[in-house]
Amino acid sequence: MLANPRRAKPRAPEVAAERDLVVEDAATGFCGAVVGLEKSYSGDLVRLEDRHGITRVFLMHPAAFLIDGRPVTLVRPRTRGPQVSSTTASGSRSAPRTRARTARASRIFVEGVHDATLLERVWGDDLRAEGVVVESLDGLDNLAGVLAEFGPAPHRRAGVLVDHLVAGSKEMRLTGAVGEHVLVCGHPFIDVWEAVKPASVRIEAWPQIPRGIDWKTGICSQLRWGTPQDGWRRVLAGVNDYRDLEVELLRSVEELIDFVTAADGDQ
Repeated sequence: MLANPRRAKPRAPEVAAERDLVVEDAATGFCGAVVGLEKSYSGDLVRLEDRHGITRVFLMHPAAFLIDGRPVTLVRPRTRGPQVSSTTASGSRSAPRTRARTARASRIFVEGVHDATLLERVWGDDLRAEGVVVESLDGLDNLAGVLAEFGPAPHRRAGVLVDHLVAGSKEMRLTGAVGEHVLVCGHPFIDVWEAVKPASVRIEAWPQIPRGIDWKTGICSQLRWGTPQDGWRRVLAGVNDYRDLEVELLRSVEELIDFVTAADGDQ
Protein backbone atom coordinates (compact mmCIF):
# COMPACT_ATOMS: atom_id res chain seq x y z
CA MET A 1 0.00 0.00 0.00
CA LEU A 2 1.28 3.44 -0.90
CA ALA A 3 2.07 5.75 1.95
CA ASN A 4 -0.26 8.69 2.41
CA PRO A 5 1.13 11.83 0.78
CA ARG A 6 2.47 14.40 3.22
CA ARG A 7 -0.16 16.90 4.11
CA ALA A 8 0.46 20.36 2.72
CA LYS A 9 1.14 23.03 5.29
CA PRO A 10 -2.07 25.00 5.80
CA ARG A 11 -2.03 28.40 4.17
CA ALA A 12 -2.56 31.51 6.24
CA PRO A 13 -6.07 32.89 5.65
CA GLU A 14 -6.39 35.93 3.44
CA VAL A 15 -7.73 39.08 5.08
CA ALA A 16 -8.72 42.24 3.23
CA ALA A 17 -6.53 45.17 4.26
CA GLU A 18 -9.44 47.46 5.05
CA ARG A 19 -8.70 50.87 6.54
CA ASP A 20 -8.35 50.80 10.37
CA LEU A 21 -7.76 47.03 10.49
CA VAL A 22 -5.18 46.44 13.26
CA VAL A 23 -2.41 43.93 12.46
CA GLU A 24 1.10 43.10 13.66
CA ASP A 25 4.08 42.66 11.36
CA ALA A 26 5.36 39.19 12.25
CA ALA A 27 9.00 39.99 11.50
CA THR A 28 9.40 43.22 13.49
CA GLY A 29 6.52 43.20 15.97
CA PHE A 30 5.32 46.60 14.73
CA CYS A 31 1.59 46.83 15.45
CA GLY A 32 -0.70 49.36 13.83
CA ALA A 33 -3.87 50.17 11.93
CA VAL A 34 -4.06 50.09 8.15
CA VAL A 35 -4.04 53.68 6.87
CA GLY A 36 -3.23 53.13 3.19
CA LEU A 37 -2.19 50.81 0.39
CA GLU A 38 0.57 51.53 -2.09
CA LYS A 39 2.37 49.83 -4.97
CA SER A 40 6.05 49.24 -5.63
CA TYR A 41 8.17 47.23 -8.03
CA SER A 42 8.42 44.58 -5.32
CA GLY A 43 4.66 44.22 -4.91
CA ASP A 44 1.76 45.61 -2.91
CA LEU A 45 2.55 47.63 0.21
CA VAL A 46 0.48 48.35 3.29
CA ARG A 47 1.04 51.40 5.48
CA LEU A 48 0.43 50.87 9.20
CA GLU A 49 0.12 53.53 11.90
CA ASP A 50 0.76 52.71 15.55
CA ARG A 51 -0.89 54.30 18.59
CA HIS A 52 1.84 56.96 18.75
CA GLY A 53 1.12 58.15 15.20
CA ILE A 54 4.25 56.52 13.73
CA THR A 55 3.72 54.99 10.28
CA ARG A 56 5.70 52.29 8.51
CA VAL A 57 5.28 50.51 5.17
CA PHE A 58 5.46 46.73 4.74
CA LEU A 59 5.33 44.37 1.78
CA MET A 60 2.18 42.25 1.79
CA HIS A 61 3.98 38.89 1.79
CA PRO A 62 2.00 35.71 2.48
CA ALA A 63 1.60 35.05 6.22
CA ALA A 64 3.62 38.18 7.01
CA PHE A 65 1.16 39.59 9.54
CA LEU A 66 -0.58 38.51 12.72
CA ILE A 67 -4.10 39.11 13.96
CA ASP A 68 -4.69 37.98 17.53
CA GLY A 69 -1.40 36.08 17.27
CA ARG A 70 -2.42 34.08 14.19
CA PRO A 71 -0.68 34.43 10.80
CA VAL A 72 -2.68 36.05 8.00
CA THR A 73 -2.03 37.16 4.45
CA LEU A 74 -3.15 40.70 3.76
CA VAL A 75 -4.69 41.31 0.34
CA ARG A 76 -6.17 44.33 -1.35
CA PRO A 77 -9.91 44.70 -0.62
CA ARG A 78 -11.92 43.17 -3.42
CA THR A 79 -14.21 45.42 -5.40
CA ARG A 80 -17.77 44.38 -6.02
CA GLY A 81 -18.01 43.97 -9.77
CA PRO A 82 -16.54 46.59 -12.09
CA GLN A 83 -17.57 49.32 -9.62
CA VAL A 84 -16.95 52.40 -11.71
CA SER A 85 -17.51 55.45 -9.52
CA SER A 86 -20.12 57.88 -10.79
CA THR A 87 -18.30 60.81 -9.21
CA THR A 88 -14.74 62.07 -9.01
CA ALA A 89 -12.88 62.73 -5.76
CA SER A 90 -14.10 66.34 -5.95
CA GLY A 91 -17.74 65.19 -6.01
CA SER A 92 -18.22 66.05 -9.69
CA ARG A 93 -20.06 63.64 -11.96
CA SER A 94 -17.56 61.41 -13.78
CA ALA A 95 -17.36 61.88 -17.52
CA PRO A 96 -16.73 58.89 -19.83
CA ARG A 97 -13.02 58.03 -19.69
CA THR A 98 -11.17 59.69 -22.54
CA ARG A 99 -7.70 61.05 -23.18
CA ALA A 100 -6.82 64.15 -21.17
CA ARG A 101 -7.76 67.37 -22.90
CA THR A 102 -5.00 69.49 -24.44
CA ALA A 103 -3.82 72.01 -21.87
CA ARG A 104 -5.55 75.39 -21.93
CA ALA A 105 -3.65 78.64 -22.11
CA SER A 106 -5.13 79.60 -18.73
CA ARG A 107 -3.48 78.39 -15.52
CA ILE A 108 -4.10 78.01 -11.81
CA PHE A 109 -1.22 79.08 -9.58
CA VAL A 110 -0.81 77.88 -6.00
CA GLU A 111 1.66 78.85 -3.30
CA GLY A 112 3.60 75.61 -3.00
CA VAL A 113 3.97 71.93 -3.76
CA HIS A 114 1.65 70.81 -0.96
CA ASP A 115 -1.19 72.93 -2.36
CA ALA A 116 -0.60 71.51 -5.85
CA THR A 117 -0.51 67.94 -4.54
CA LEU A 118 -3.81 68.34 -2.67
CA LEU A 119 -5.46 69.78 -5.78
CA GLU A 120 -4.23 66.80 -7.77
CA ARG A 121 -5.48 64.38 -5.10
CA VAL A 122 -9.02 65.81 -5.06
CA TRP A 123 -9.50 67.63 -8.39
CA GLY A 124 -7.04 65.75 -10.61
CA ASP A 125 -9.69 64.08 -12.78
CA ASP A 126 -11.57 67.35 -13.25
CA LEU A 127 -8.40 69.30 -14.09
CA ARG A 128 -7.31 66.77 -16.72
CA ALA A 129 -10.77 66.66 -18.24
CA GLU A 130 -10.78 70.46 -18.53
CA GLY A 131 -7.14 70.77 -19.60
CA VAL A 132 -6.21 72.97 -16.64
CA VAL A 133 -2.58 73.01 -15.49
CA VAL A 134 -1.72 73.83 -11.86
CA GLU A 135 1.66 75.47 -11.21
CA SER A 136 3.48 76.18 -7.94
CA LEU A 137 4.70 79.70 -7.26
CA ASP A 138 7.26 78.43 -4.74
CA GLY A 139 6.08 81.18 -2.43
CA LEU A 140 3.57 84.02 -2.77
CA ASP A 141 6.41 86.55 -2.89
CA ASN A 142 7.02 85.34 -6.46
CA LEU A 143 3.48 86.11 -7.63
CA ALA A 144 4.17 89.47 -9.31
CA GLY A 145 7.10 88.12 -11.30
CA VAL A 146 5.25 84.96 -12.35
CA LEU A 147 2.20 86.93 -13.53
CA ALA A 148 4.41 89.38 -15.45
CA GLU A 149 6.03 86.46 -17.27
CA PHE A 150 2.72 84.64 -17.79
CA GLY A 151 0.99 87.66 -19.32
CA PRO A 152 -2.71 87.27 -18.41
CA ALA A 153 -5.13 88.09 -21.24
CA PRO A 154 -8.81 87.47 -22.09
CA HIS A 155 -7.92 84.06 -23.54
CA ARG A 156 -5.16 83.42 -20.99
CA ARG A 157 -6.55 83.82 -17.51
CA ALA A 158 -4.72 83.23 -14.26
CA GLY A 159 -6.36 81.86 -11.13
CA VAL A 160 -4.43 82.19 -7.87
CA LEU A 161 -5.12 80.13 -4.74
CA VAL A 162 -3.82 81.78 -1.56
CA ASP A 163 -3.45 80.55 2.02
CA HIS A 164 -4.41 82.83 4.93
CA LEU A 165 -6.20 85.39 2.78
CA VAL A 166 -7.65 87.52 5.58
CA ALA A 167 -7.92 91.27 6.20
CA GLY A 168 -4.63 92.90 7.15
CA SER A 169 -2.49 89.91 6.23
CA LYS A 170 0.68 89.88 4.13
CA GLU A 171 -1.18 87.67 1.67
CA MET A 172 -3.88 90.30 1.20
CA ARG A 173 -1.24 92.94 0.54
CA LEU A 174 0.63 90.83 -2.03
CA THR A 175 -2.55 90.09 -3.98
CA GLY A 176 -4.11 93.54 -3.81
CA ALA A 177 -3.09 94.66 -7.31
CA VAL A 178 -2.85 91.61 -9.54
CA GLY A 179 -4.31 93.26 -12.63
CA GLU A 180 -6.93 92.28 -15.15
CA HIS A 181 -7.79 88.71 -16.14
CA VAL A 182 -6.56 87.39 -12.78
CA LEU A 183 -8.77 86.00 -10.02
CA VAL A 184 -7.45 85.52 -6.50
CA CYS A 185 -9.32 83.14 -4.21
CA GLY A 186 -8.22 82.00 -0.80
CA HIS A 187 -9.08 80.50 2.53
CA PRO A 188 -8.51 81.74 6.10
CA PHE A 189 -6.22 78.92 7.22
CA ILE A 190 -2.55 79.54 8.03
CA ASP A 191 -1.47 76.73 5.71
CA VAL A 192 -3.24 74.36 3.34
CA TRP A 193 -2.64 71.57 5.90
CA GLU A 194 -5.14 73.33 8.15
CA ALA A 195 -7.75 73.16 5.37
CA VAL A 196 -7.81 69.39 5.94
CA LYS A 197 -10.46 68.47 8.49
CA PRO A 198 -8.95 67.46 11.84
CA ALA A 199 -10.92 64.22 11.93
CA SER A 200 -9.36 63.16 8.62
CA VAL A 201 -5.91 63.20 10.22
CA ARG A 202 -7.19 61.78 13.50
CA ILE A 203 -6.84 64.81 15.71
CA GLU A 204 -9.45 66.80 17.63
CA ALA A 205 -8.30 70.19 16.34
CA TRP A 206 -5.31 71.88 14.75
CA PRO A 207 -3.08 73.32 17.51
CA GLN A 208 -2.52 77.06 17.84
CA ILE A 209 1.11 77.90 17.08
CA PRO A 210 2.63 81.06 18.63
CA ARG A 211 3.94 83.77 16.32
CA GLY A 212 7.61 83.49 15.52
CA ILE A 213 7.56 79.68 15.26
CA ASP A 214 7.45 78.02 11.85
CA TRP A 215 3.88 76.76 11.62
CA LYS A 216 4.56 73.29 10.21
CA THR A 217 7.43 72.71 12.63
CA GLY A 218 5.23 73.78 15.54
CA ILE A 219 2.37 71.56 14.42
CA CYS A 220 4.59 68.50 14.10
CA SER A 221 6.19 69.21 17.47
CA GLN A 222 2.89 69.55 19.33
CA LEU A 223 1.31 66.54 17.63
CA ARG A 224 4.50 64.45 17.85
CA TRP A 225 4.44 63.85 14.12
CA GLY A 226 8.20 63.99 13.63
CA THR A 227 9.58 66.25 10.93
CA PRO A 228 7.44 68.43 8.62
CA GLN A 229 8.12 65.84 5.92
CA ASP A 230 6.64 63.15 8.17
CA GLY A 231 3.73 65.45 8.97
CA TRP A 232 2.99 66.08 5.31
CA ARG A 233 2.87 62.37 4.55
CA ARG A 234 0.37 61.99 7.38
CA VAL A 235 -1.78 64.89 6.12
CA LEU A 236 -1.81 63.63 2.54
CA ALA A 237 -2.69 60.10 3.63
CA GLY A 238 -5.76 61.52 5.38
CA VAL A 239 -7.21 63.05 2.22
CA ASN A 240 -9.24 60.75 -0.01
CA ASP A 241 -11.80 63.12 -1.47
CA TYR A 242 -13.57 66.47 -1.02
CA ARG A 243 -15.20 65.33 2.22
CA ASP A 244 -11.80 65.52 3.94
CA LEU A 245 -11.41 69.24 3.16
CA GLU A 246 -12.93 72.35 4.69
CA VAL A 247 -15.61 74.13 2.66
CA GLU A 248 -13.56 77.34 2.35
CA LEU A 249 -10.92 75.54 0.30
CA LEU A 250 -13.50 73.64 -1.74
CA ARG A 251 -15.36 76.82 -2.64
CA SER A 252 -12.19 78.67 -3.70
CA VAL A 253 -10.85 75.89 -5.92
CA GLU A 254 -14.19 75.38 -7.65
CA GLU A 255 -14.43 79.14 -8.31
CA LEU A 256 -10.92 79.20 -9.79
CA ILE A 257 -11.64 76.24 -12.07
CA ASP A 258 -14.81 77.94 -13.32
CA PHE A 259 -12.89 81.18 -13.92
CA VAL A 260 -10.02 79.72 -15.97
CA THR A 261 -12.28 77.42 -18.02
CA ALA A 262 -14.55 80.32 -19.03
CA ALA A 263 -11.76 82.29 -20.74
CA ASP A 264 -12.77 83.73 -24.11
CA GLY A 265 -11.29 81.70 -26.95
CA ASP A 266 -9.73 79.03 -24.71
CA GLN A 267 -9.57 75.76 -26.57
